[in-house]
Amino acid sequence: MNIDTVLSDALDRVVDPISGKGLLSGGRASPPRISEGAVSVVVDVTGLSTGARETIEAQVKASLMSVAGVDSVRVALTAEKRGRKIIAIGSGKGGVGKSTLSANLAVALRKAGKKVGLVDADIYGPSQARLLGTEGIRPTAEGQKMDPVLSPHGIPMLSMAQLVKPGQAIAWRGPMAANALGQLIDAEWGDTELLLLDLPPGTGDVQLTMVQKYKPVGALIVSTPQDLALMDATRAIDFFNQAHVPIIGLVENMAGYECPHCGEVSDPFGQGGAQAAAMSMELPFLGRVPLDIGIRTASDAGTPPALADDDKTFAPIAQKLLDWLNPAKPASF
Repeated sequence: MNIDTVLSDALDRVVDPISGKGLLSGGRASPPRISEGAVSVVVDVTGLSTGARETIEAQVKASLMSVAGVDSVRVALTAEKRGRKIIAIGSGKGGVGKSTLSANLAVALRKAGKKVGLVDADIYGPSQARLLGTEGIRPTAEGQKMDPVLSPHGIPMLSMAQLVKPGQAIAWRGPMAANALGQLIDAEWGDTELLLLDLPPGTGDVQLTMVQKYKPVGALIVSTPQDLALMDATRAIDFFNQAHVPIIGLVENMAGYECPHCGEVSDPFGQGGAQAAAMSMELPFLGRVPLDIGIRTASDAGTPPALADDDKTFAPIAQKLLDWLNPAKPASF
């Protein structure tokens, strides 16, 4: 067996943490080359965290150095630069179900095949750790960057709730909160394609910093049907318009309650207000989420209802978001 084959076999004993295949057979690495005892090899580390990259480099060096006749090993790490799209999910006021929608939208997008992450940017009232079942799990750090926590449902996410004690009030001024948000967004997100930002209500420092520094490709607005919530949602829309962030559309939450005993549907928060507002502002209406105790109990338990195979509430909203991101091209003749 010649030296090139021996080196290739040694390289292929190092396993790609994503595919589970050897680096060479899985296409992660080029065939190693040797000249006067010095081996060089190129490894593609696209989609791997900083820690995983360092581990692979060390394993490659150790495996190749074990081959007789090898005096030194040089590993060149390369990565394809991929654009990550940030989607802001906002509202003008609190209590409209924005966080619940964000968590379920992340799950629905993942089920649709997208590599999606979630940042709980509500610095003062974080809730995503509860919604995605990651309470009590602290993120690790690689150098100056945090590694997101992986939820049981496969969603990488970060929240201030994972960095402070349960129930602890975060009494920070605007610049401190904005800096904290920056650390969450600038984490090691790997090959995440879409990063959802669950924003706090309002149009303050946190939102302004996010828009100016991170330039989301679009904003999704959540509102209940009632007039007061719609007034605040209109302010949020105006904020994003002034910041030149396109509005993807409106979602109406808490839209109708079906009595579990008699089946009668009532509308404690009004009916169709968000859809009417979307029409008046010539914005897309993305769908309704009912006022359903099942959504509340599942969310409190950290099992978003979008996980269900028969989900007909969040999957259509996710699809409309994907359609907005990737508009169909007209057929060519």
